[in-house]
Amino acid sequence: MVHVIKNFKRPEKEIIEAFSKLSSATVHEASGRKGAVSYFIKPINKGMKICGPAFTVQCMPGDNLMLHKALEIAKEGDVIVATTNEAYEYGYWGGLMTVSAMARKIGGLAIDGCIRDSAEIIEMGFPVFCRGFAIRGTSKNSLGLINYPVVFGGIIVEPGDLILGDDDGIVAVKREECEEVLKKALKRVEDEEKKKVALSSGISSVEYNNLTEVFAKLGLVEE
Repeated sequence: MVHVIKNFKRPEKEIIEAFSKLSSATVHEASGRKGAVSYFIKPINKGMKICGPAFTVQCMPGDNLMLHKALEIAKEGDVIVATTNEAYEYGYWGGLMTVSAMARKIGGLAIDGCIRDSAEIIEMGFPVFCRGFAIRGTSKNSLGLINYPVVFGGIIVEPGDLILGDDDGIVAVKREECEEVLKKALKRVEDEEKKKVALSSGISSVEYNNLTEVFAKLGLVEE
């Protein structure tokens, strides 16, 4: 069995750069409300953002061996997307791994599990999204899989899918859908700017969004 797949297609750099300027919520809406990762997986500090191709890692429970392998072979800008077989009570990632990731210009870590050395990592400024923090150490005895599809935060993520995360959460966009979703997201930003101008004039959101008929159909009663 092949445990590690090294080569997979990634979105073009120009597309990744364009997505990096957008919010996760905007992209989620533009995707047809697909790709939202569980809200339990959050940035470890305000203002952190990840945007890049998914480099997927399946860890065995309480074992971070495959994360070390990922650090060795992931390419610049890749976002390591790791699962832990729901063994959340371990700290799979720490300060020294962060030093290595930054030296190798990894784009960030999104792990469906916990990390440790959080204060140190926050100080270094490396973007990490996780379920929380745990001091319990891991072993390095078990093989997992690298760059196979994973179930991450309730959705399927494949290697090369675009991962975008900010304070509001993480959204994954299928690699082959990136161009279409990007166009829709940029159009949504343009439309929302127009809406801001209208709302700033004092018009109500009910009137602007034509919600009066919706309320009427639902039988809204006012006194």
